[in-house]
Amino acid sequence: MKSTPNVHPMDGLKNKLRQILNVIPPGSNIYYIDIPVHSNGGDLLIMKGTETFFKDYNIRVRARYSVLDFPDSLMIPKDHIIVLHGGGNFGDLYPAHQKLREKIITSYPYHRIVMLPQTIFYKKESEFDRTAQIFNGHKDIHLYVRDTLSYQSASEKFHRCNVYLSPDMAHQLWPIRHKGSPGKDLLCFFRTDIEKTIEQEKLESAGRGDYLDWNSLYNRVEQKSINLIVRMIKKGSSPLPMQAIWGRYTDYLVDKAVKRFSGYQTVQTSRLHGHILSCLMDKPNTLLDNSYGKNSNYYHTWTSGIGSAQLIVKNEGQKTNSNTSQIS
Repeated sequence: MKSTPNVHPMDGLKNKLRQILNVIPPGSNIYYIDIPVHSNGGDLLIMKGTETFFKDYNIRVRARYSVLDFPDSLMIPKDHIIVLHGGGNFGDLYPAHQKLREKIITSYPYHRIVMLPQTIFYKKESEFDRTAQIFNGHKDIHLYVRDTLSYQSASEKFHRCNVYLSPDMAHQLWPIRHKGSPGKDLLCFFRTDIEKTIEQEKLESAGRGDYLDWNSLYNRVEQKSINLIVRMIKKGSSPLPMQAIWGRYTDYLVDKAVKRFSGYQTVQTSRLHGHILSCLMDKPNTLLDNSYGKNSNYYHTWTSGIGSAQLIVKNEGQKTNSNTSQIS
């Protein structure tokens, strides 16, 4: 993304999110579906950015549901817009979320359905085609995607849907400021899941810096608290306002991530939202790709113009500068 002189590129990315107001006008009534109820801080940052966007533009959230507690049948007023959480779970890697997405589309054929910025990835083309058949049967779908590859594939498959290119919702949080000063040099915020790469393992073997991922950022007590809230939301019979409790607790979890990142001079990460959080804090960071190119595609689409951010080129272990537009 090119930057305008004297305007920080992050201001431009935040401003691009305003295009969503074309399909969710200020003052709209919405149902916010598939909110994250787990310990992945990237999804929590997306949720906080989304909620901030709603608040900034007086978009009224009438109900919130996660994949854990969305009812089998739910009456939603016809004039309410159904808004689905963004992120990186669109496709066949995370079937529970994709099944909920498709269930919403088939169950509410006359509602406007808006899917906030997603990365699309399918291992099986047949699954992509099956999803496309479901999507193309709806007359009022608006799908926002986070990178040019997702935009190209969505535009080809979802020929009856409205597809748009948009930055991640976490950019609505710009700027994040923290009073603490860095006391350490390098934080290696590396993923430990199915999207980890051989290139990351090579960097890990160097042994530089402190190593963290979302699951190790939060301690045992915090993980137990998250698991308890998950169980109570899944049961759906608690007398307590669990959605409100989760909202407050995730404020604490996101703030902990901000405090931890603020303690380091630089961040090296294979987590897309390790990169985005660093950019939101205007902190120098280097980004390593994940297993299917999500990180590099996002970088080339949106954050390559940020001077403090660089991409580590796959297979070469070298960094691209902010003017690089293609992976070698």
